[in-house]
Parts: sequence; structure tokens; C-alpha cells
Amino acid sequence: MEFKTLRNIENSFKQIRLYAIVFSFLCICVVGFSVWKSYSFAEQQRQKVYVLDNGKSLMVALSQDANINRPVEAREHVRRFHELFFTLAPDKNAIENNMKRAFDMADKSAFDYYKDLSEKGYYNRIISGNVQQRIEVDSVVCNFDNYPYAIKTYARQYIIRSSNVTKRSLVTSCLLINSVRSDNNPQGFNIEKFSVLENKDIEVVDR
Repeated sequence: MEFKTLRNIENSFKQIRLYAIVFSFLCICVVGFSVWKSYSFAEQQRQKVYVLDNGKSLMVALSQDANINRPVEAREHVRRFHELFFTLAPDKNAIENNMKRAFDMADKSAFDYYKDLSEKGYYNRIISGNVQQRIEVDSVVCNFDNYPYAIKTYARQYIIRSSNVTKRSLVTSCLLINSVRSDNNPQGFNIEKFSVLENKDIEVVDR
């Protein structure tokens, strides 16, 4: 009788231990699932941007993966650099201001090209001749298969004088590398090895 009682106690202890193990396993599963769902919910919320509509109501805008927009940002970076670098007015301060902003988007190769033109008196002739220069970028061809990204830009350059307008074909090349975003460089790129492949007159129109 005593032996049977001991066996019942031992079986009860095994059952309690089994229940405790199963209960602990279930608790771990519940905690793990809760943590995973919480993390997933937090990630979903991070994809939402709340925009205040004229101070009245909140609208939800979904954010996208930054890598999706990188090709667009790359072309905009190159386009903006060319607009700053090749848009000139017959004003020394305006030219220097544009160049300073352009240099924030490129390495020393852009400054070297500017220095070469400056030493040849190009900018002095722009000022003394009261010449306006502007650029229209036709296309920016980017190769995103290899890094640094190879870029080739095709544009039209207009040199506007009081007597005529000279239209030029402008083709440039450069390499594009990732950089830190800033107020002066919102796209987060930097231009390297900038060079002008072609810059020739294609049409002169009298005014």
C-alpha cells in the first residue's frame, strides 16, 4: 500500500513537471509572437508620414524605400550642378555665388575646370561683354550597374549677346558617388572626375 502511494506521488510529480514545461513553452511562444507583432507594427508605422493639411486635418502619406528614388535623385543632382555651373550672368558676385553652390556638389575636378576657364579670361569676357549664358539639360544618362555610377549629360548651351544668340552642343561626363545629405547637397551625391567632352557651336542666330 505504501509503495503504491509513492508511485502515485511520483506520477503526479511527473505530470506537474510536464505541465510546467508545456506551460513555459507556451509562454515563450506567446511572448515571442507578441514581440514579433510589435516589431512589425512599429515598422508599418514608420512607413507613414502624417502631414498637416493647412493646419486643419492630418493626412497620412506613405513613405517609400530610399533606394527606389536614388536614380531620380542622381539625375536631379547632376542636372542641378550643370544649371549652377553653366548659368552665368554678367555679374561677378552672381558667378561666384553660383560656382560656390556648384562646388558643394562636386570634387576638385569641377574647380579645376572653372580655374582653367578663369585663367583664360572666359568669365571676364562674360562680364565685360554683358553676356548672358544659360543651359538646358536634354538628358542625363546614368549607369547604375557599377559603382561609382558613370554619368553622361547632354545639354544645350545658349550664349546670349546683344547682337546674336549662339547655341552650343554640350556633352559632359563624370562619376557619381554617395555622400552625406546636407542643405547644400540634399540628394546626397558627389560628382567626381568632371570633364567636358564636347562644347561646340551648332547655330548662331542674329537678334
